Amino acid sequence: MSKERILIAEDEEGIRDFVSRGLSDFGYEVATANDGLQAWEMLTNSTFDLVVLDIRMPGLNGLDLCRKLRQHQGYATPVLMLTALNTTDDIVMGLHAGADDYLAKPFKFMELLARIEALLRRVEAMKKDRATAFADLTLDPVTHRATRGELNVELSTKEFRLLEYFIAHHDEPLTRQQLLKDVWDKDFDTNTNIVDVYVKYLRSKIDDPCPAKLIHTLTGVGYMMKSPA
Repeated sequence: MSKERILIAEDEEGIRDFVSRGLSDFGYEVATANDGLQAWEMLTNSTFDLVVLDIRMPGLNGLDLCRKLRQHQGYATPVLMLTALNTTDDIVMGLHAGADDYLAKPFKFMELLARIEALLRRVEAMKKDRATAFADLTLDPVTHRATRGELNVELSTKEFRLLEYFIAHHDEPLTRQQLLKDVWDKDFDTNTNIVDVYVKYLRSKIDDPCPAKLIHTLTGVGYMMKSPA
């Protein structure tokens, strides 16, 4: 049985207890917080392998708590945002604050469990393979930093995942739907522009400061990462 420690920060008692009991039944060691300030105190005084974090909480909301966690501890601890909000803007805000994944209420427990297990597996995989490189770009999956030549860049969790995917599939045409499915691990409305938003973020950090560009737009298809000519 798993012994990973998970913190559930959720102000709705019914959801908090439901998730806590379910994860405990699957062998996880679970701690709970009913507001953001209590969760922050627990996170700064103990170590957790994963955090399930509601966005709307009293005291300190989930977005601000996630930002504080990333500033204080970096990106080693995966964060799953749990919220009733489900628009593109809310997804972008949650992920850009440093969340690794996003699950909207109401949800099925087994979907939550599957996402938690996927995040924990990803952390273990990153520990085994610390560095990823392409051309003059190097990624460190533990610190979530990128280095391109003399440029050092800090990336959000989803920026890192997207850039990591581009590197793994360099010189391949990648559609927006493929990126949504494989990087975000879910099927969004095909009209969402979340991929374009995050590609813009990446370009501003790793391409705009450099004369040679790595991420290229394929009109009518999507994107491709390829070496500078």
